[in-house]
Formats: sequence, C-alpha cells, structure tokens
Amino acid sequence: MKCIQSVNIKKDSTCILHKWYHCTLIGTKFSCSHKRTGGEGLSAKDSMAKEYFADNARFADLCNNILYGGREVILPENLKERDTTEVLTALGLDKKTIAMQKLRDIFKNASIKYTGKSYVVLIGVENQSDIHYAIPVKNMFYDVMAYGNQVKETAKKHRKEKDTATSDEFLSGFTKEDKLIPVITITVYLGTKEWDGPRKLSDMFGDVDEELRPFIPDYRINLLAPREITDFTGFRTSIRQLFEVLKNAYDKEKMQEVLQNDEKFSNVDRETVEAINLFAGTDIDIDEKEEVIDMCKAWEDHKKLGIQQGENRMLFTLVTKGKLDIDTAAEEAGVSVSEFEKLMSEAGYKVPETV
Repeated sequence: MKCIQSVNIKKDSTCILHKWYHCTLIGTKFSCSHKRTGGEGLSAKDSMAKEYFADNARFADLCNNILYGGREVILPENLKERDTTEVLTALGLDKKTIAMQKLRDIFKNASIKYTGKSYVVLIGVENQSDIHYAIPVKNMFYDVMAYGNQVKETAKKHRKEKDTATSDEFLSGFTKEDKLIPVITITVYLGTKEWDGPRKLSDMFGDVDEELRPFIPDYRINLLAPREITDFTGFRTSIRQLFEVLKNAYDKEKMQEVLQNDEKFSNVDRETVEAINLFAGTDIDIDEKEEVIDMCKAWEDHKKLGIQQGENRMLFTLVTKGKLDIDTAAEEAGVSVSEFEKLMSEAGYKVPETV
C-alpha cells in the first residue's frame, strides 16, 4: 500500500510526518511503503498487539477503563470495525491534489448508550511496544485525517445530491447542520520501562514566548502505561493479567507476589500468556493442547527449572575442572550418566573422556 505526496519536497530532505516508517523520496514526490523500519511488514510485537486488542471484548474493556473509569459503558456488541486506512484529499499550496494515506493499528465505530442518550464515536488504538518520542504528532495526524475524511465524504454526498443552500456551504462542502463524529485515539504502551516520552504536543516544544502560548493549539495523547496503573480491579478481561505482569516485570519478587496473591492468574487464556511472554520477556511454558493456563503453577515450574539448570551448570563446571567425577555428578543431578553427558553436551560443556 503506497501513498504519494506531491508537495514540493527538496531532494534528500527528511520525511517528518512519516519518519516512523521506511520512506523513500524521489525528486519532488514522496513514496511511503508503510513498512516498519528494520523488517518486512509488521514486527511480531506489532502483529500480536493488533490481533490481541482487536478482540471486541478486550477493546471495550480497554476503552471503558480509560474513558469511563472502568464502568461498563461501551459494550462489545456495539463495536464495529472500521477501515484503518483513512484517506484525506486536500488542496495543496501548489494547487494540486495531495493524497495522503495512513494506516492505524485498530479503528472501531462505537455506539454508546449512556445517561439516557445515544452517542457515536470513532475510537482508534495505537500500540507501542517501545517509547515513541513523537507520539503526539503521530496521533494528531491520525485524528486530523479521520476528521478530514468525514468532511470529504460529506462534501461528496452534497455534490451528488446538489443540496447546498448557499455559496459558502458549496465552497466548504459542509453545511451548518452537518456534524462530525468525534475521534478518540488511545495509545497503549506495552513496554516494561517507565514512559518518559511526551504526553502532549507542547512537551515537544523548546522555549516558547509565554505570550504566544494561548495562540498555539496543543494536542494531548490518551496514554495507558501499565507501570502507572494503581488499581487493576476495573478490568473485566484478561488484559488485567497482561498489564499487571507488565507493571511488575522489572522486579521478580513483585512478580512472584502478584502471581501468588491473585487467583485470576490460575485461569489465563492462551493468547494472554503468549502476549505476556512476548511483551514482558517471560518464558512461561505453554502446552500446545491447553487453551487455559495456570500461570501460578507455570511460573513455579519455570523457577524450579531455572534453579535446576543453575545447579546443573555448577556440576558441569566441577566435572570439567576434574573436581568431581561424572558418576557422582549424575547422581547429584538425579539422572543417569548417559543423560548427564547429554545435558553437558547440550549446554556447551566438554564431556570428559572415559578411561
């Protein structure tokens, strides 16, 4: 999927709006392949996050916690997938059409019934496995294109029906009665470090004359960073377990405490455990036949395995240095001599020759 921006760009100049993608500038035309820098297509983390949060139950749970403090206002059945490619056609400085195309992670139409009224809102989710230091510009661009697309489609409808009443409405392509559907973009940070990136556009400015600030529009991102969550009880789906692990992934003792004290970890769906392994860097064993995993037990087994492997490495070292005979070492490890030799070899240790 490509986008061509026919504005006057100097050769070898840098693409600002699309710099998070691999971009090529050809003369005065800008070509963007929409491929993440460093690889073909989306990375494993990008693909996992997109698939994981596209599930309507998880998407609704995520939105309800950020937008409604955990109250169950947005229902999964009232979510409808939108085309994530927003196309905005505008008039450029050179009087030529500019066609810009941008791909969101997830974009859904939400019908909300709340306080006796019905609302419609467009909600986009952007997943960040790493900190993005230009995220306000990136998200603002998404939102502008979503609004621009609404104006474009409205103008197209009016041209077809020829129902604009005044010259002003005709030129705008938008009447006094036309309304926009609000657009909300949520950034979900799936890293284990503290978020130290900007949270609004003004965070990216240098020194600004204070008298000018009232005239400079700002843009604030809606950020969900697990390290900043203090209460997980509002989450109704297994994203609660994912976020709790991400919050405590940097501290194994805290991780142990969380897994032992929350019974919800004894019944975690397979997709969530796979997401935990990928984003938190854990290595919890998943039985191919199981759809639900007891993470408490799996974590204990993983710890015991780690201890056993550590003890084995110590035995391997002693045998290699000739400080322990292989028969005694095998007995200590609780395996046969042939199995012990195999474990030594697999671990990269030289098995001593038998006399």
